[in-house]
Amino acid sequence: MTRLDTASNYLHHRSHETLSTVARGLLPKFTVSTKVGYFPDGHSLDPDRLRAAVEQAVKDLGREPDTVLLHNPEHSRPGAEPLTEACAVLADAATAGLSGGWGVSSWDPRPLVDFDVPRPDVLMVRAGLLVGIDVLDAAEALAARWRPSQVWGMSPFGGSTTDAIWERFDPRIFLRDGAAATKVQAAFRSAYHLPQVSAVAVGTDNAGHLRELVGAVAHDVDRPVVAEYRRLLQGRRQSE
Repeated sequence: MTRLDTASNYLHHRSHETLSTVARGLLPKFTVSTKVGYFPDGHSLDPDRLRAAVEQAVKDLGREPDTVLLHNPEHSRPGAEPLTEACAVLADAATAGLSGGWGVSSWDPRPLVDFDVPRPDVLMVRAGLLVGIDVLDAAEALAARWRPSQVWGMSPFGGSTTDAIWERFDPRIFLRDGAAATKVQAAFRSAYHLPQVSAVAVGTDNAGHLRELVGAVAHDVDRPVVAEYRRLLQGRRQSE
């Protein structure tokens, strides 16, 4: 594992300090991404507050993050101008050396698809079998419009691998060699194609879980099955 993803508001707004304390001298060995936009009094796209949040992240981490993401801008019901200004702040911060790059992380990109922003280095969106077709389509539309250098995924299990859905459904049908994988591995691996992403962020405190997910990368996704799944989702939406 070489990448760590966090956010300024995780762990009751103490995630950066905690990560720096726990990782100590190891932190420079990792690629670190973080997110800003949530404050103790709520979400904000205010440029001054975002700039201060990036500066505080550098201070608390004890190093510049490799990527700073605007965290769920849809939560502030953005218009074109506030969103553009917020993105410009992060882009300027990256140019000033406060981060290696910048981007946008969106749990629900549907409110963002009609807006233009400076080209981000990263767009981070929900990925996997539990993402609805409207959100999938919006994520792909946003990637096509903003043309980020990379698209990352998150939350491939919808919060937990122990949810009842994973008992009722076997995602191994999405792999060419499904019999050789676990359900968790199949769900994780298929998330790289729903939508198409180059990395998927997961959260866990179980080293065995991480080891299992690393093993999933060796499996191949059956792309025609994924395409058929997308067609079924589209058909269901049209029939509703």
